[in-house]
Amino acid sequence: MSESKGLWIQGSHAKSTLPDGLGLGVGLRTVHFAHILNHWPAVDWFEIISENFMDCGGRPRHVLDQIAERYPIVMHGVSMSIGSTDPLNLDYLQKLKRLATETKARWVSDHVCWTGVASKNTHDLLPVPYNEETLLHLANRICIVQDILERPLVLENPSTYVTFRDSTMSEWDFIIYLTKETGCQLLLDVNNVYVSSVNHDFDARQYLDSIPADRVVQFHLAGHTNMGTHCIDTHDGYVVDPVWELFRYAHERGIRASTLLEWDASIPEFDVVHAEVLKAKSWLQTTHALDEQYVASPPSMEKAPSRFAGIPQPALYATAEVE
Repeated sequence: MSESKGLWIQGSHAKSTLPDGLGLGVGLRTVHFAHILNHWPAVDWFEIISENFMDCGGRPRHVLDQIAERYPIVMHGVSMSIGSTDPLNLDYLQKLKRLATETKARWVSDHVCWTGVASKNTHDLLPVPYNEETLLHLANRICIVQDILERPLVLENPSTYVTFRDSTMSEWDFIIYLTKETGCQLLLDVNNVYVSSVNHDFDARQYLDSIPADRVVQFHLAGHTNMGTHCIDTHDGYVVDPVWELFRYAHERGIRASTLLEWDASIPEFDVVHAEVLKAKSWLQTTHALDEQYVASPPSMEKAPSRFAGIPQPALYATAEVE
């Protein structure tokens, strides 16, 4: 990989320190707005889908602003398309940066994927071939994004359903190289590791064994649909025991990070979603990996401090959710 050394040449934002663990959070969804505003539940933090708020005003943005005054906010995007061959969308990145500043987002994340080509958005998270050519392409784009955002970019491992003949390395090796070359951080989606391990017949624990613990700043947990021959990342139900077991295994390996539950389809009442992420405490108690940062507490009423901060379908995070 010697040819790709020294790619980080424009700035030093990737070297900046991200905030400490936030605890146990849930994704902010419009169906829960009323409950949150009426009860201010004892959840540690919220993650928003960036695109749902970048160009919207009115009630959704007003609600987000109120919530951001009381809870830490993390931004999670689905349209950066870091793996595309299209030029980076600079207007999109400036809007992303503005939203991060206005919400005092603790970090900004997206996926190791591409979502469109020729200016067309597929609204799906599509995989990339894992080889050095793709690595160099993504690394240069990540560095540009980090300079524009003036903060480290956090990237999530995708759930995948196809592989490429042109791949010359494993997904985990590819992601490790990306962190080394760019200084980006990782959002480790444990459900995605499990789904992809079933679909491509690899050892999920080997994947976790390879991930550098000091690069992981966030976990994702979610439900999926098992089709018998393959799994689909649907985000429409409870976390299954094999995924919880992988989550516990990651902690046994020393990977400690802010943990969030995604539930994006057939969304139940807020208390059901919150109770599901709180199961993390019982799963971690037997590993002695539970500490104060994973215990939910009532939110401060003070403004959050600014920190540098039919056939089931895969979760699409459609912006149509915004009312």
